[in-house]
Amino acid sequence: MKIAFVASEVTPFAKTGGLADVAAALPRALHALGHEVRVFMPLYSVMTNKHYEIAAVETAQHVTLTLGQFTYEFSVFSTTLPDSTLQIFLIDCPELYSRPFLYTYDADEHRRFILLQRAALEACQRMQFSPEIIHCNDWHTALLPLMIKTSYGWDRLFQSTRSVLSIHNIGYQGQFGVHTLGDIGIGDIVTHMYSPDLASGHINWMREGIRHAHSVSTVSPTYAKEICTPGGGHGMDVSLRQRARGVVGILNGVDYDSWNPETDDTLPVHYSIKSLQGKRHCKQALLTRSELHVDMETPVIGIISRLAMQKGIDLLIDSLPQLLSTRDFALCVLGTGETQYVSFFTALANQFPDRVYFENGYDEALAHLIEAGADMFLMPSLYEPCGLNQMYSLKYGTVPIVRKTGGLADSVQLWNGQSGTGIVFDHYDVPAVLWAVNTALDLFKDNIAWQSIIRNGMAMNFSWEQQALQYVELYKQTG
Repeated sequence: MKIAFVASEVTPFAKTGGLADVAAALPRALHALGHEVRVFMPLYSVMTNKHYEIAAVETAQHVTLTLGQFTYEFSVFSTTLPDSTLQIFLIDCPELYSRPFLYTYDADEHRRFILLQRAALEACQRMQFSPEIIHCNDWHTALLPLMIKTSYGWDRLFQSTRSVLSIHNIGYQGQFGVHTLGDIGIGDIVTHMYSPDLASGHINWMREGIRHAHSVSTVSPTYAKEICTPGGGHGMDVSLRQRARGVVGILNGVDYDSWNPETDDTLPVHYSIKSLQGKRHCKQALLTRSELHVDMETPVIGIISRLAMQKGIDLLIDSLPQLLSTRDFALCVLGTGETQYVSFFTALANQFPDRVYFENGYDEALAHLIEAGADMFLMPSLYEPCGLNQMYSLKYGTVPIVRKTGGLADSVQLWNGQSGTGIVFDHYDVPAVLWAVNTALDLFKDNIAWQSIIRNGMAMNFSWEQQALQYVELYKQTG
């Protein structure tokens, strides 16, 4: 199949979250299955310092594109995904993408991603690439299904093109004022938009994608059900339920080339399900790196997270001080986000300097070391479309403590004394977190049970090779 995959971020070129991981791993897996996949993303200025080898696409240089009253010039360059032959096409428009961050609150934020979508289609035209599937990802590319029906509907190149919209997090929807309508496209695109939104003075890109994509998928089966409810849909539940073919939930896979304790080149020592001794070396390295002054028999809980309400940090504000005051464990936290949560973890590290380490930011090597060196991994999410860290944790023999929601519910099974891979709690409240952490700390003392739960988790297989086959089936059914 010929597949155009369009995303706002792709690992390792640009990343703020799990979308970037999926946008690299899924196309690579599809490419390995023999499909012709071309990935389109912006050429952000923050990635030009990485010295990736790029080549100009000769037919797509210095292209002029008018968005309403604004005219931009863009060029397309190609590179390959590291350790792959998968082609990545970079949309170069310094006027829009030369910013210190991938996403902004600037007045032209909508045009930054209108240009991405239209430039991807323009690039297909200039390369004479006729995709059978255009795979869109989140709100940044959610207007593509409508564009190929209207603004680009005249071009026979897209006559047989079908669109798939993947929702990675429905909490982010791309809402802009109606004054941005003129920038979106050409033709009769406005007449196809959701009139109640227009009447209220805004456009919701995510809703337009949901309404016009031939198929809609999301990143776990449980999340597919949750977003179709008033409590989980963030206002999109009615539009999702109105889809005749519903929403397909496909659990994200794990890139085991990058996340595997047997081969991870960021770790001081490798280990496997057959030989766990190396995990102790990684734990010692983590304690040294984070300056946690506890002995090797003290359990270490890891957290790697965007510090936002979605991630359940509010529950930790009310539970971690109590737990640290009453139980013997250490905590290693890596993440950045909202000011009040950064302040909380900073204060917690100051209150318990020997047992709590907090690094405000993101460090890839430290993230791998936490996964390998921690004994447990805490994810108390309010909602979690899929989540990847709990699956990384399973592979690294680090027992996940998770709330039963979204992809966490689909990937971690509650330990019942014989089977199971982690500690799972149902309710979003402080007593549930206290129960879960205390249960894990108590279980840690039972070495036989702890070794069993570790090996159960490490035996799980969430490879992209398996998940990509489900996407191929979805593509075949899209029509």
